[in-house]
Amino acid sequence: MDVKLAKTAGFCYGVERAVNAVYDELSHEHGAIYTYGPIVHNETVVGELKEKGVNVIDSFDELKELCLSGRMNGSSVIIRAHGVGKEVTELLSKPEYGIKVIDATCPFVKKIHDIVTEHYKAGEKIIVTGSAVHPEVLGILGQINNDAVVVENLEEAKKLLVNIDDKYCIVSQTTFNLQKFQDIIEFFSKKLYYVNVVNTICNATQLRQKEAYELSRECDAMIVIGGKNSSNTAKLYDICKKACRATYYIGSLEDFDEDIDSSVHCVGITAGASTPKTIIQEVLKYVRDEF
Repeated sequence: MDVKLAKTAGFCYGVERAVNAVYDELSHEHGAIYTYGPIVHNETVVGELKEKGVNVIDSFDELKELCLSGRMNGSSVIIRAHGVGKEVTELLSKPEYGIKVIDATCPFVKKIHDIVTEHYKAGEKIIVTGSAVHPEVLGILGQINNDAVVVENLEEAKKLLVNIDDKYCIVSQTTFNLQKFQDIIEFFSKKLYYVNVVNTICNATQLRQKEAYELSRECDAMIVIGGKNSSNTAKLYDICKKACRATYYIGSLEDFDEDIDSSVHCVGITAGASTPKTIIQEVLKYVRDEF
């Protein structure tokens, strides 16, 4: 059986940078270490860091409570690659709480923060394509007091009430599906007089999705590896499933309990941006050895 691994599988630059920031902080002697939200959407990585003493702050209310209690004094808080809204950074930076802030926001996400802030100040209305509950999108909205709208697909875009006399700026979640983004942009470009489109989908995301699609067309079966809460992995699965009916979505080798049919001659493997190489290699070795 032929087994093919996508070239762009596993940690992206921003995720690797954020995870490295946590391990770097662990290498120094200091107070407690926190991440604002799970550092990555991967249960294995988060679990390993928890065993090493890294705590996760799950919400802004929890952060406020910790700050007011005085328990954060001398601690470190690492902002994950997804970024955060202004209210979070402002609270963390207050000197009376004595917090060391390590901002591991992905530079590509930071760029979106700058873009929406600039266009918002210029009086343009902001539209973000992506998931309204995704932490990256919440961080983007948090730059402009949540004064923006989020659309996740063409159907939502068509339902959005817009004023053709207003000026609009459209950006995207970095891991959004490129084809969906193009469909939404095409719709708004025909509907609005003035629309400033900035394609902020990460190049690595576009390449990962392109590779996954091409690989799934070549193979008889596909395995997509990533956390169940990983937005970009879910998109990879959707892309592969459309081109290859025998597509499996697993978090790790422990989740893989499928028997690959003997008629399958080629298996493709890809992985989300928050999937560590160790998990990918375990799955790759297992498929090569067992089938």
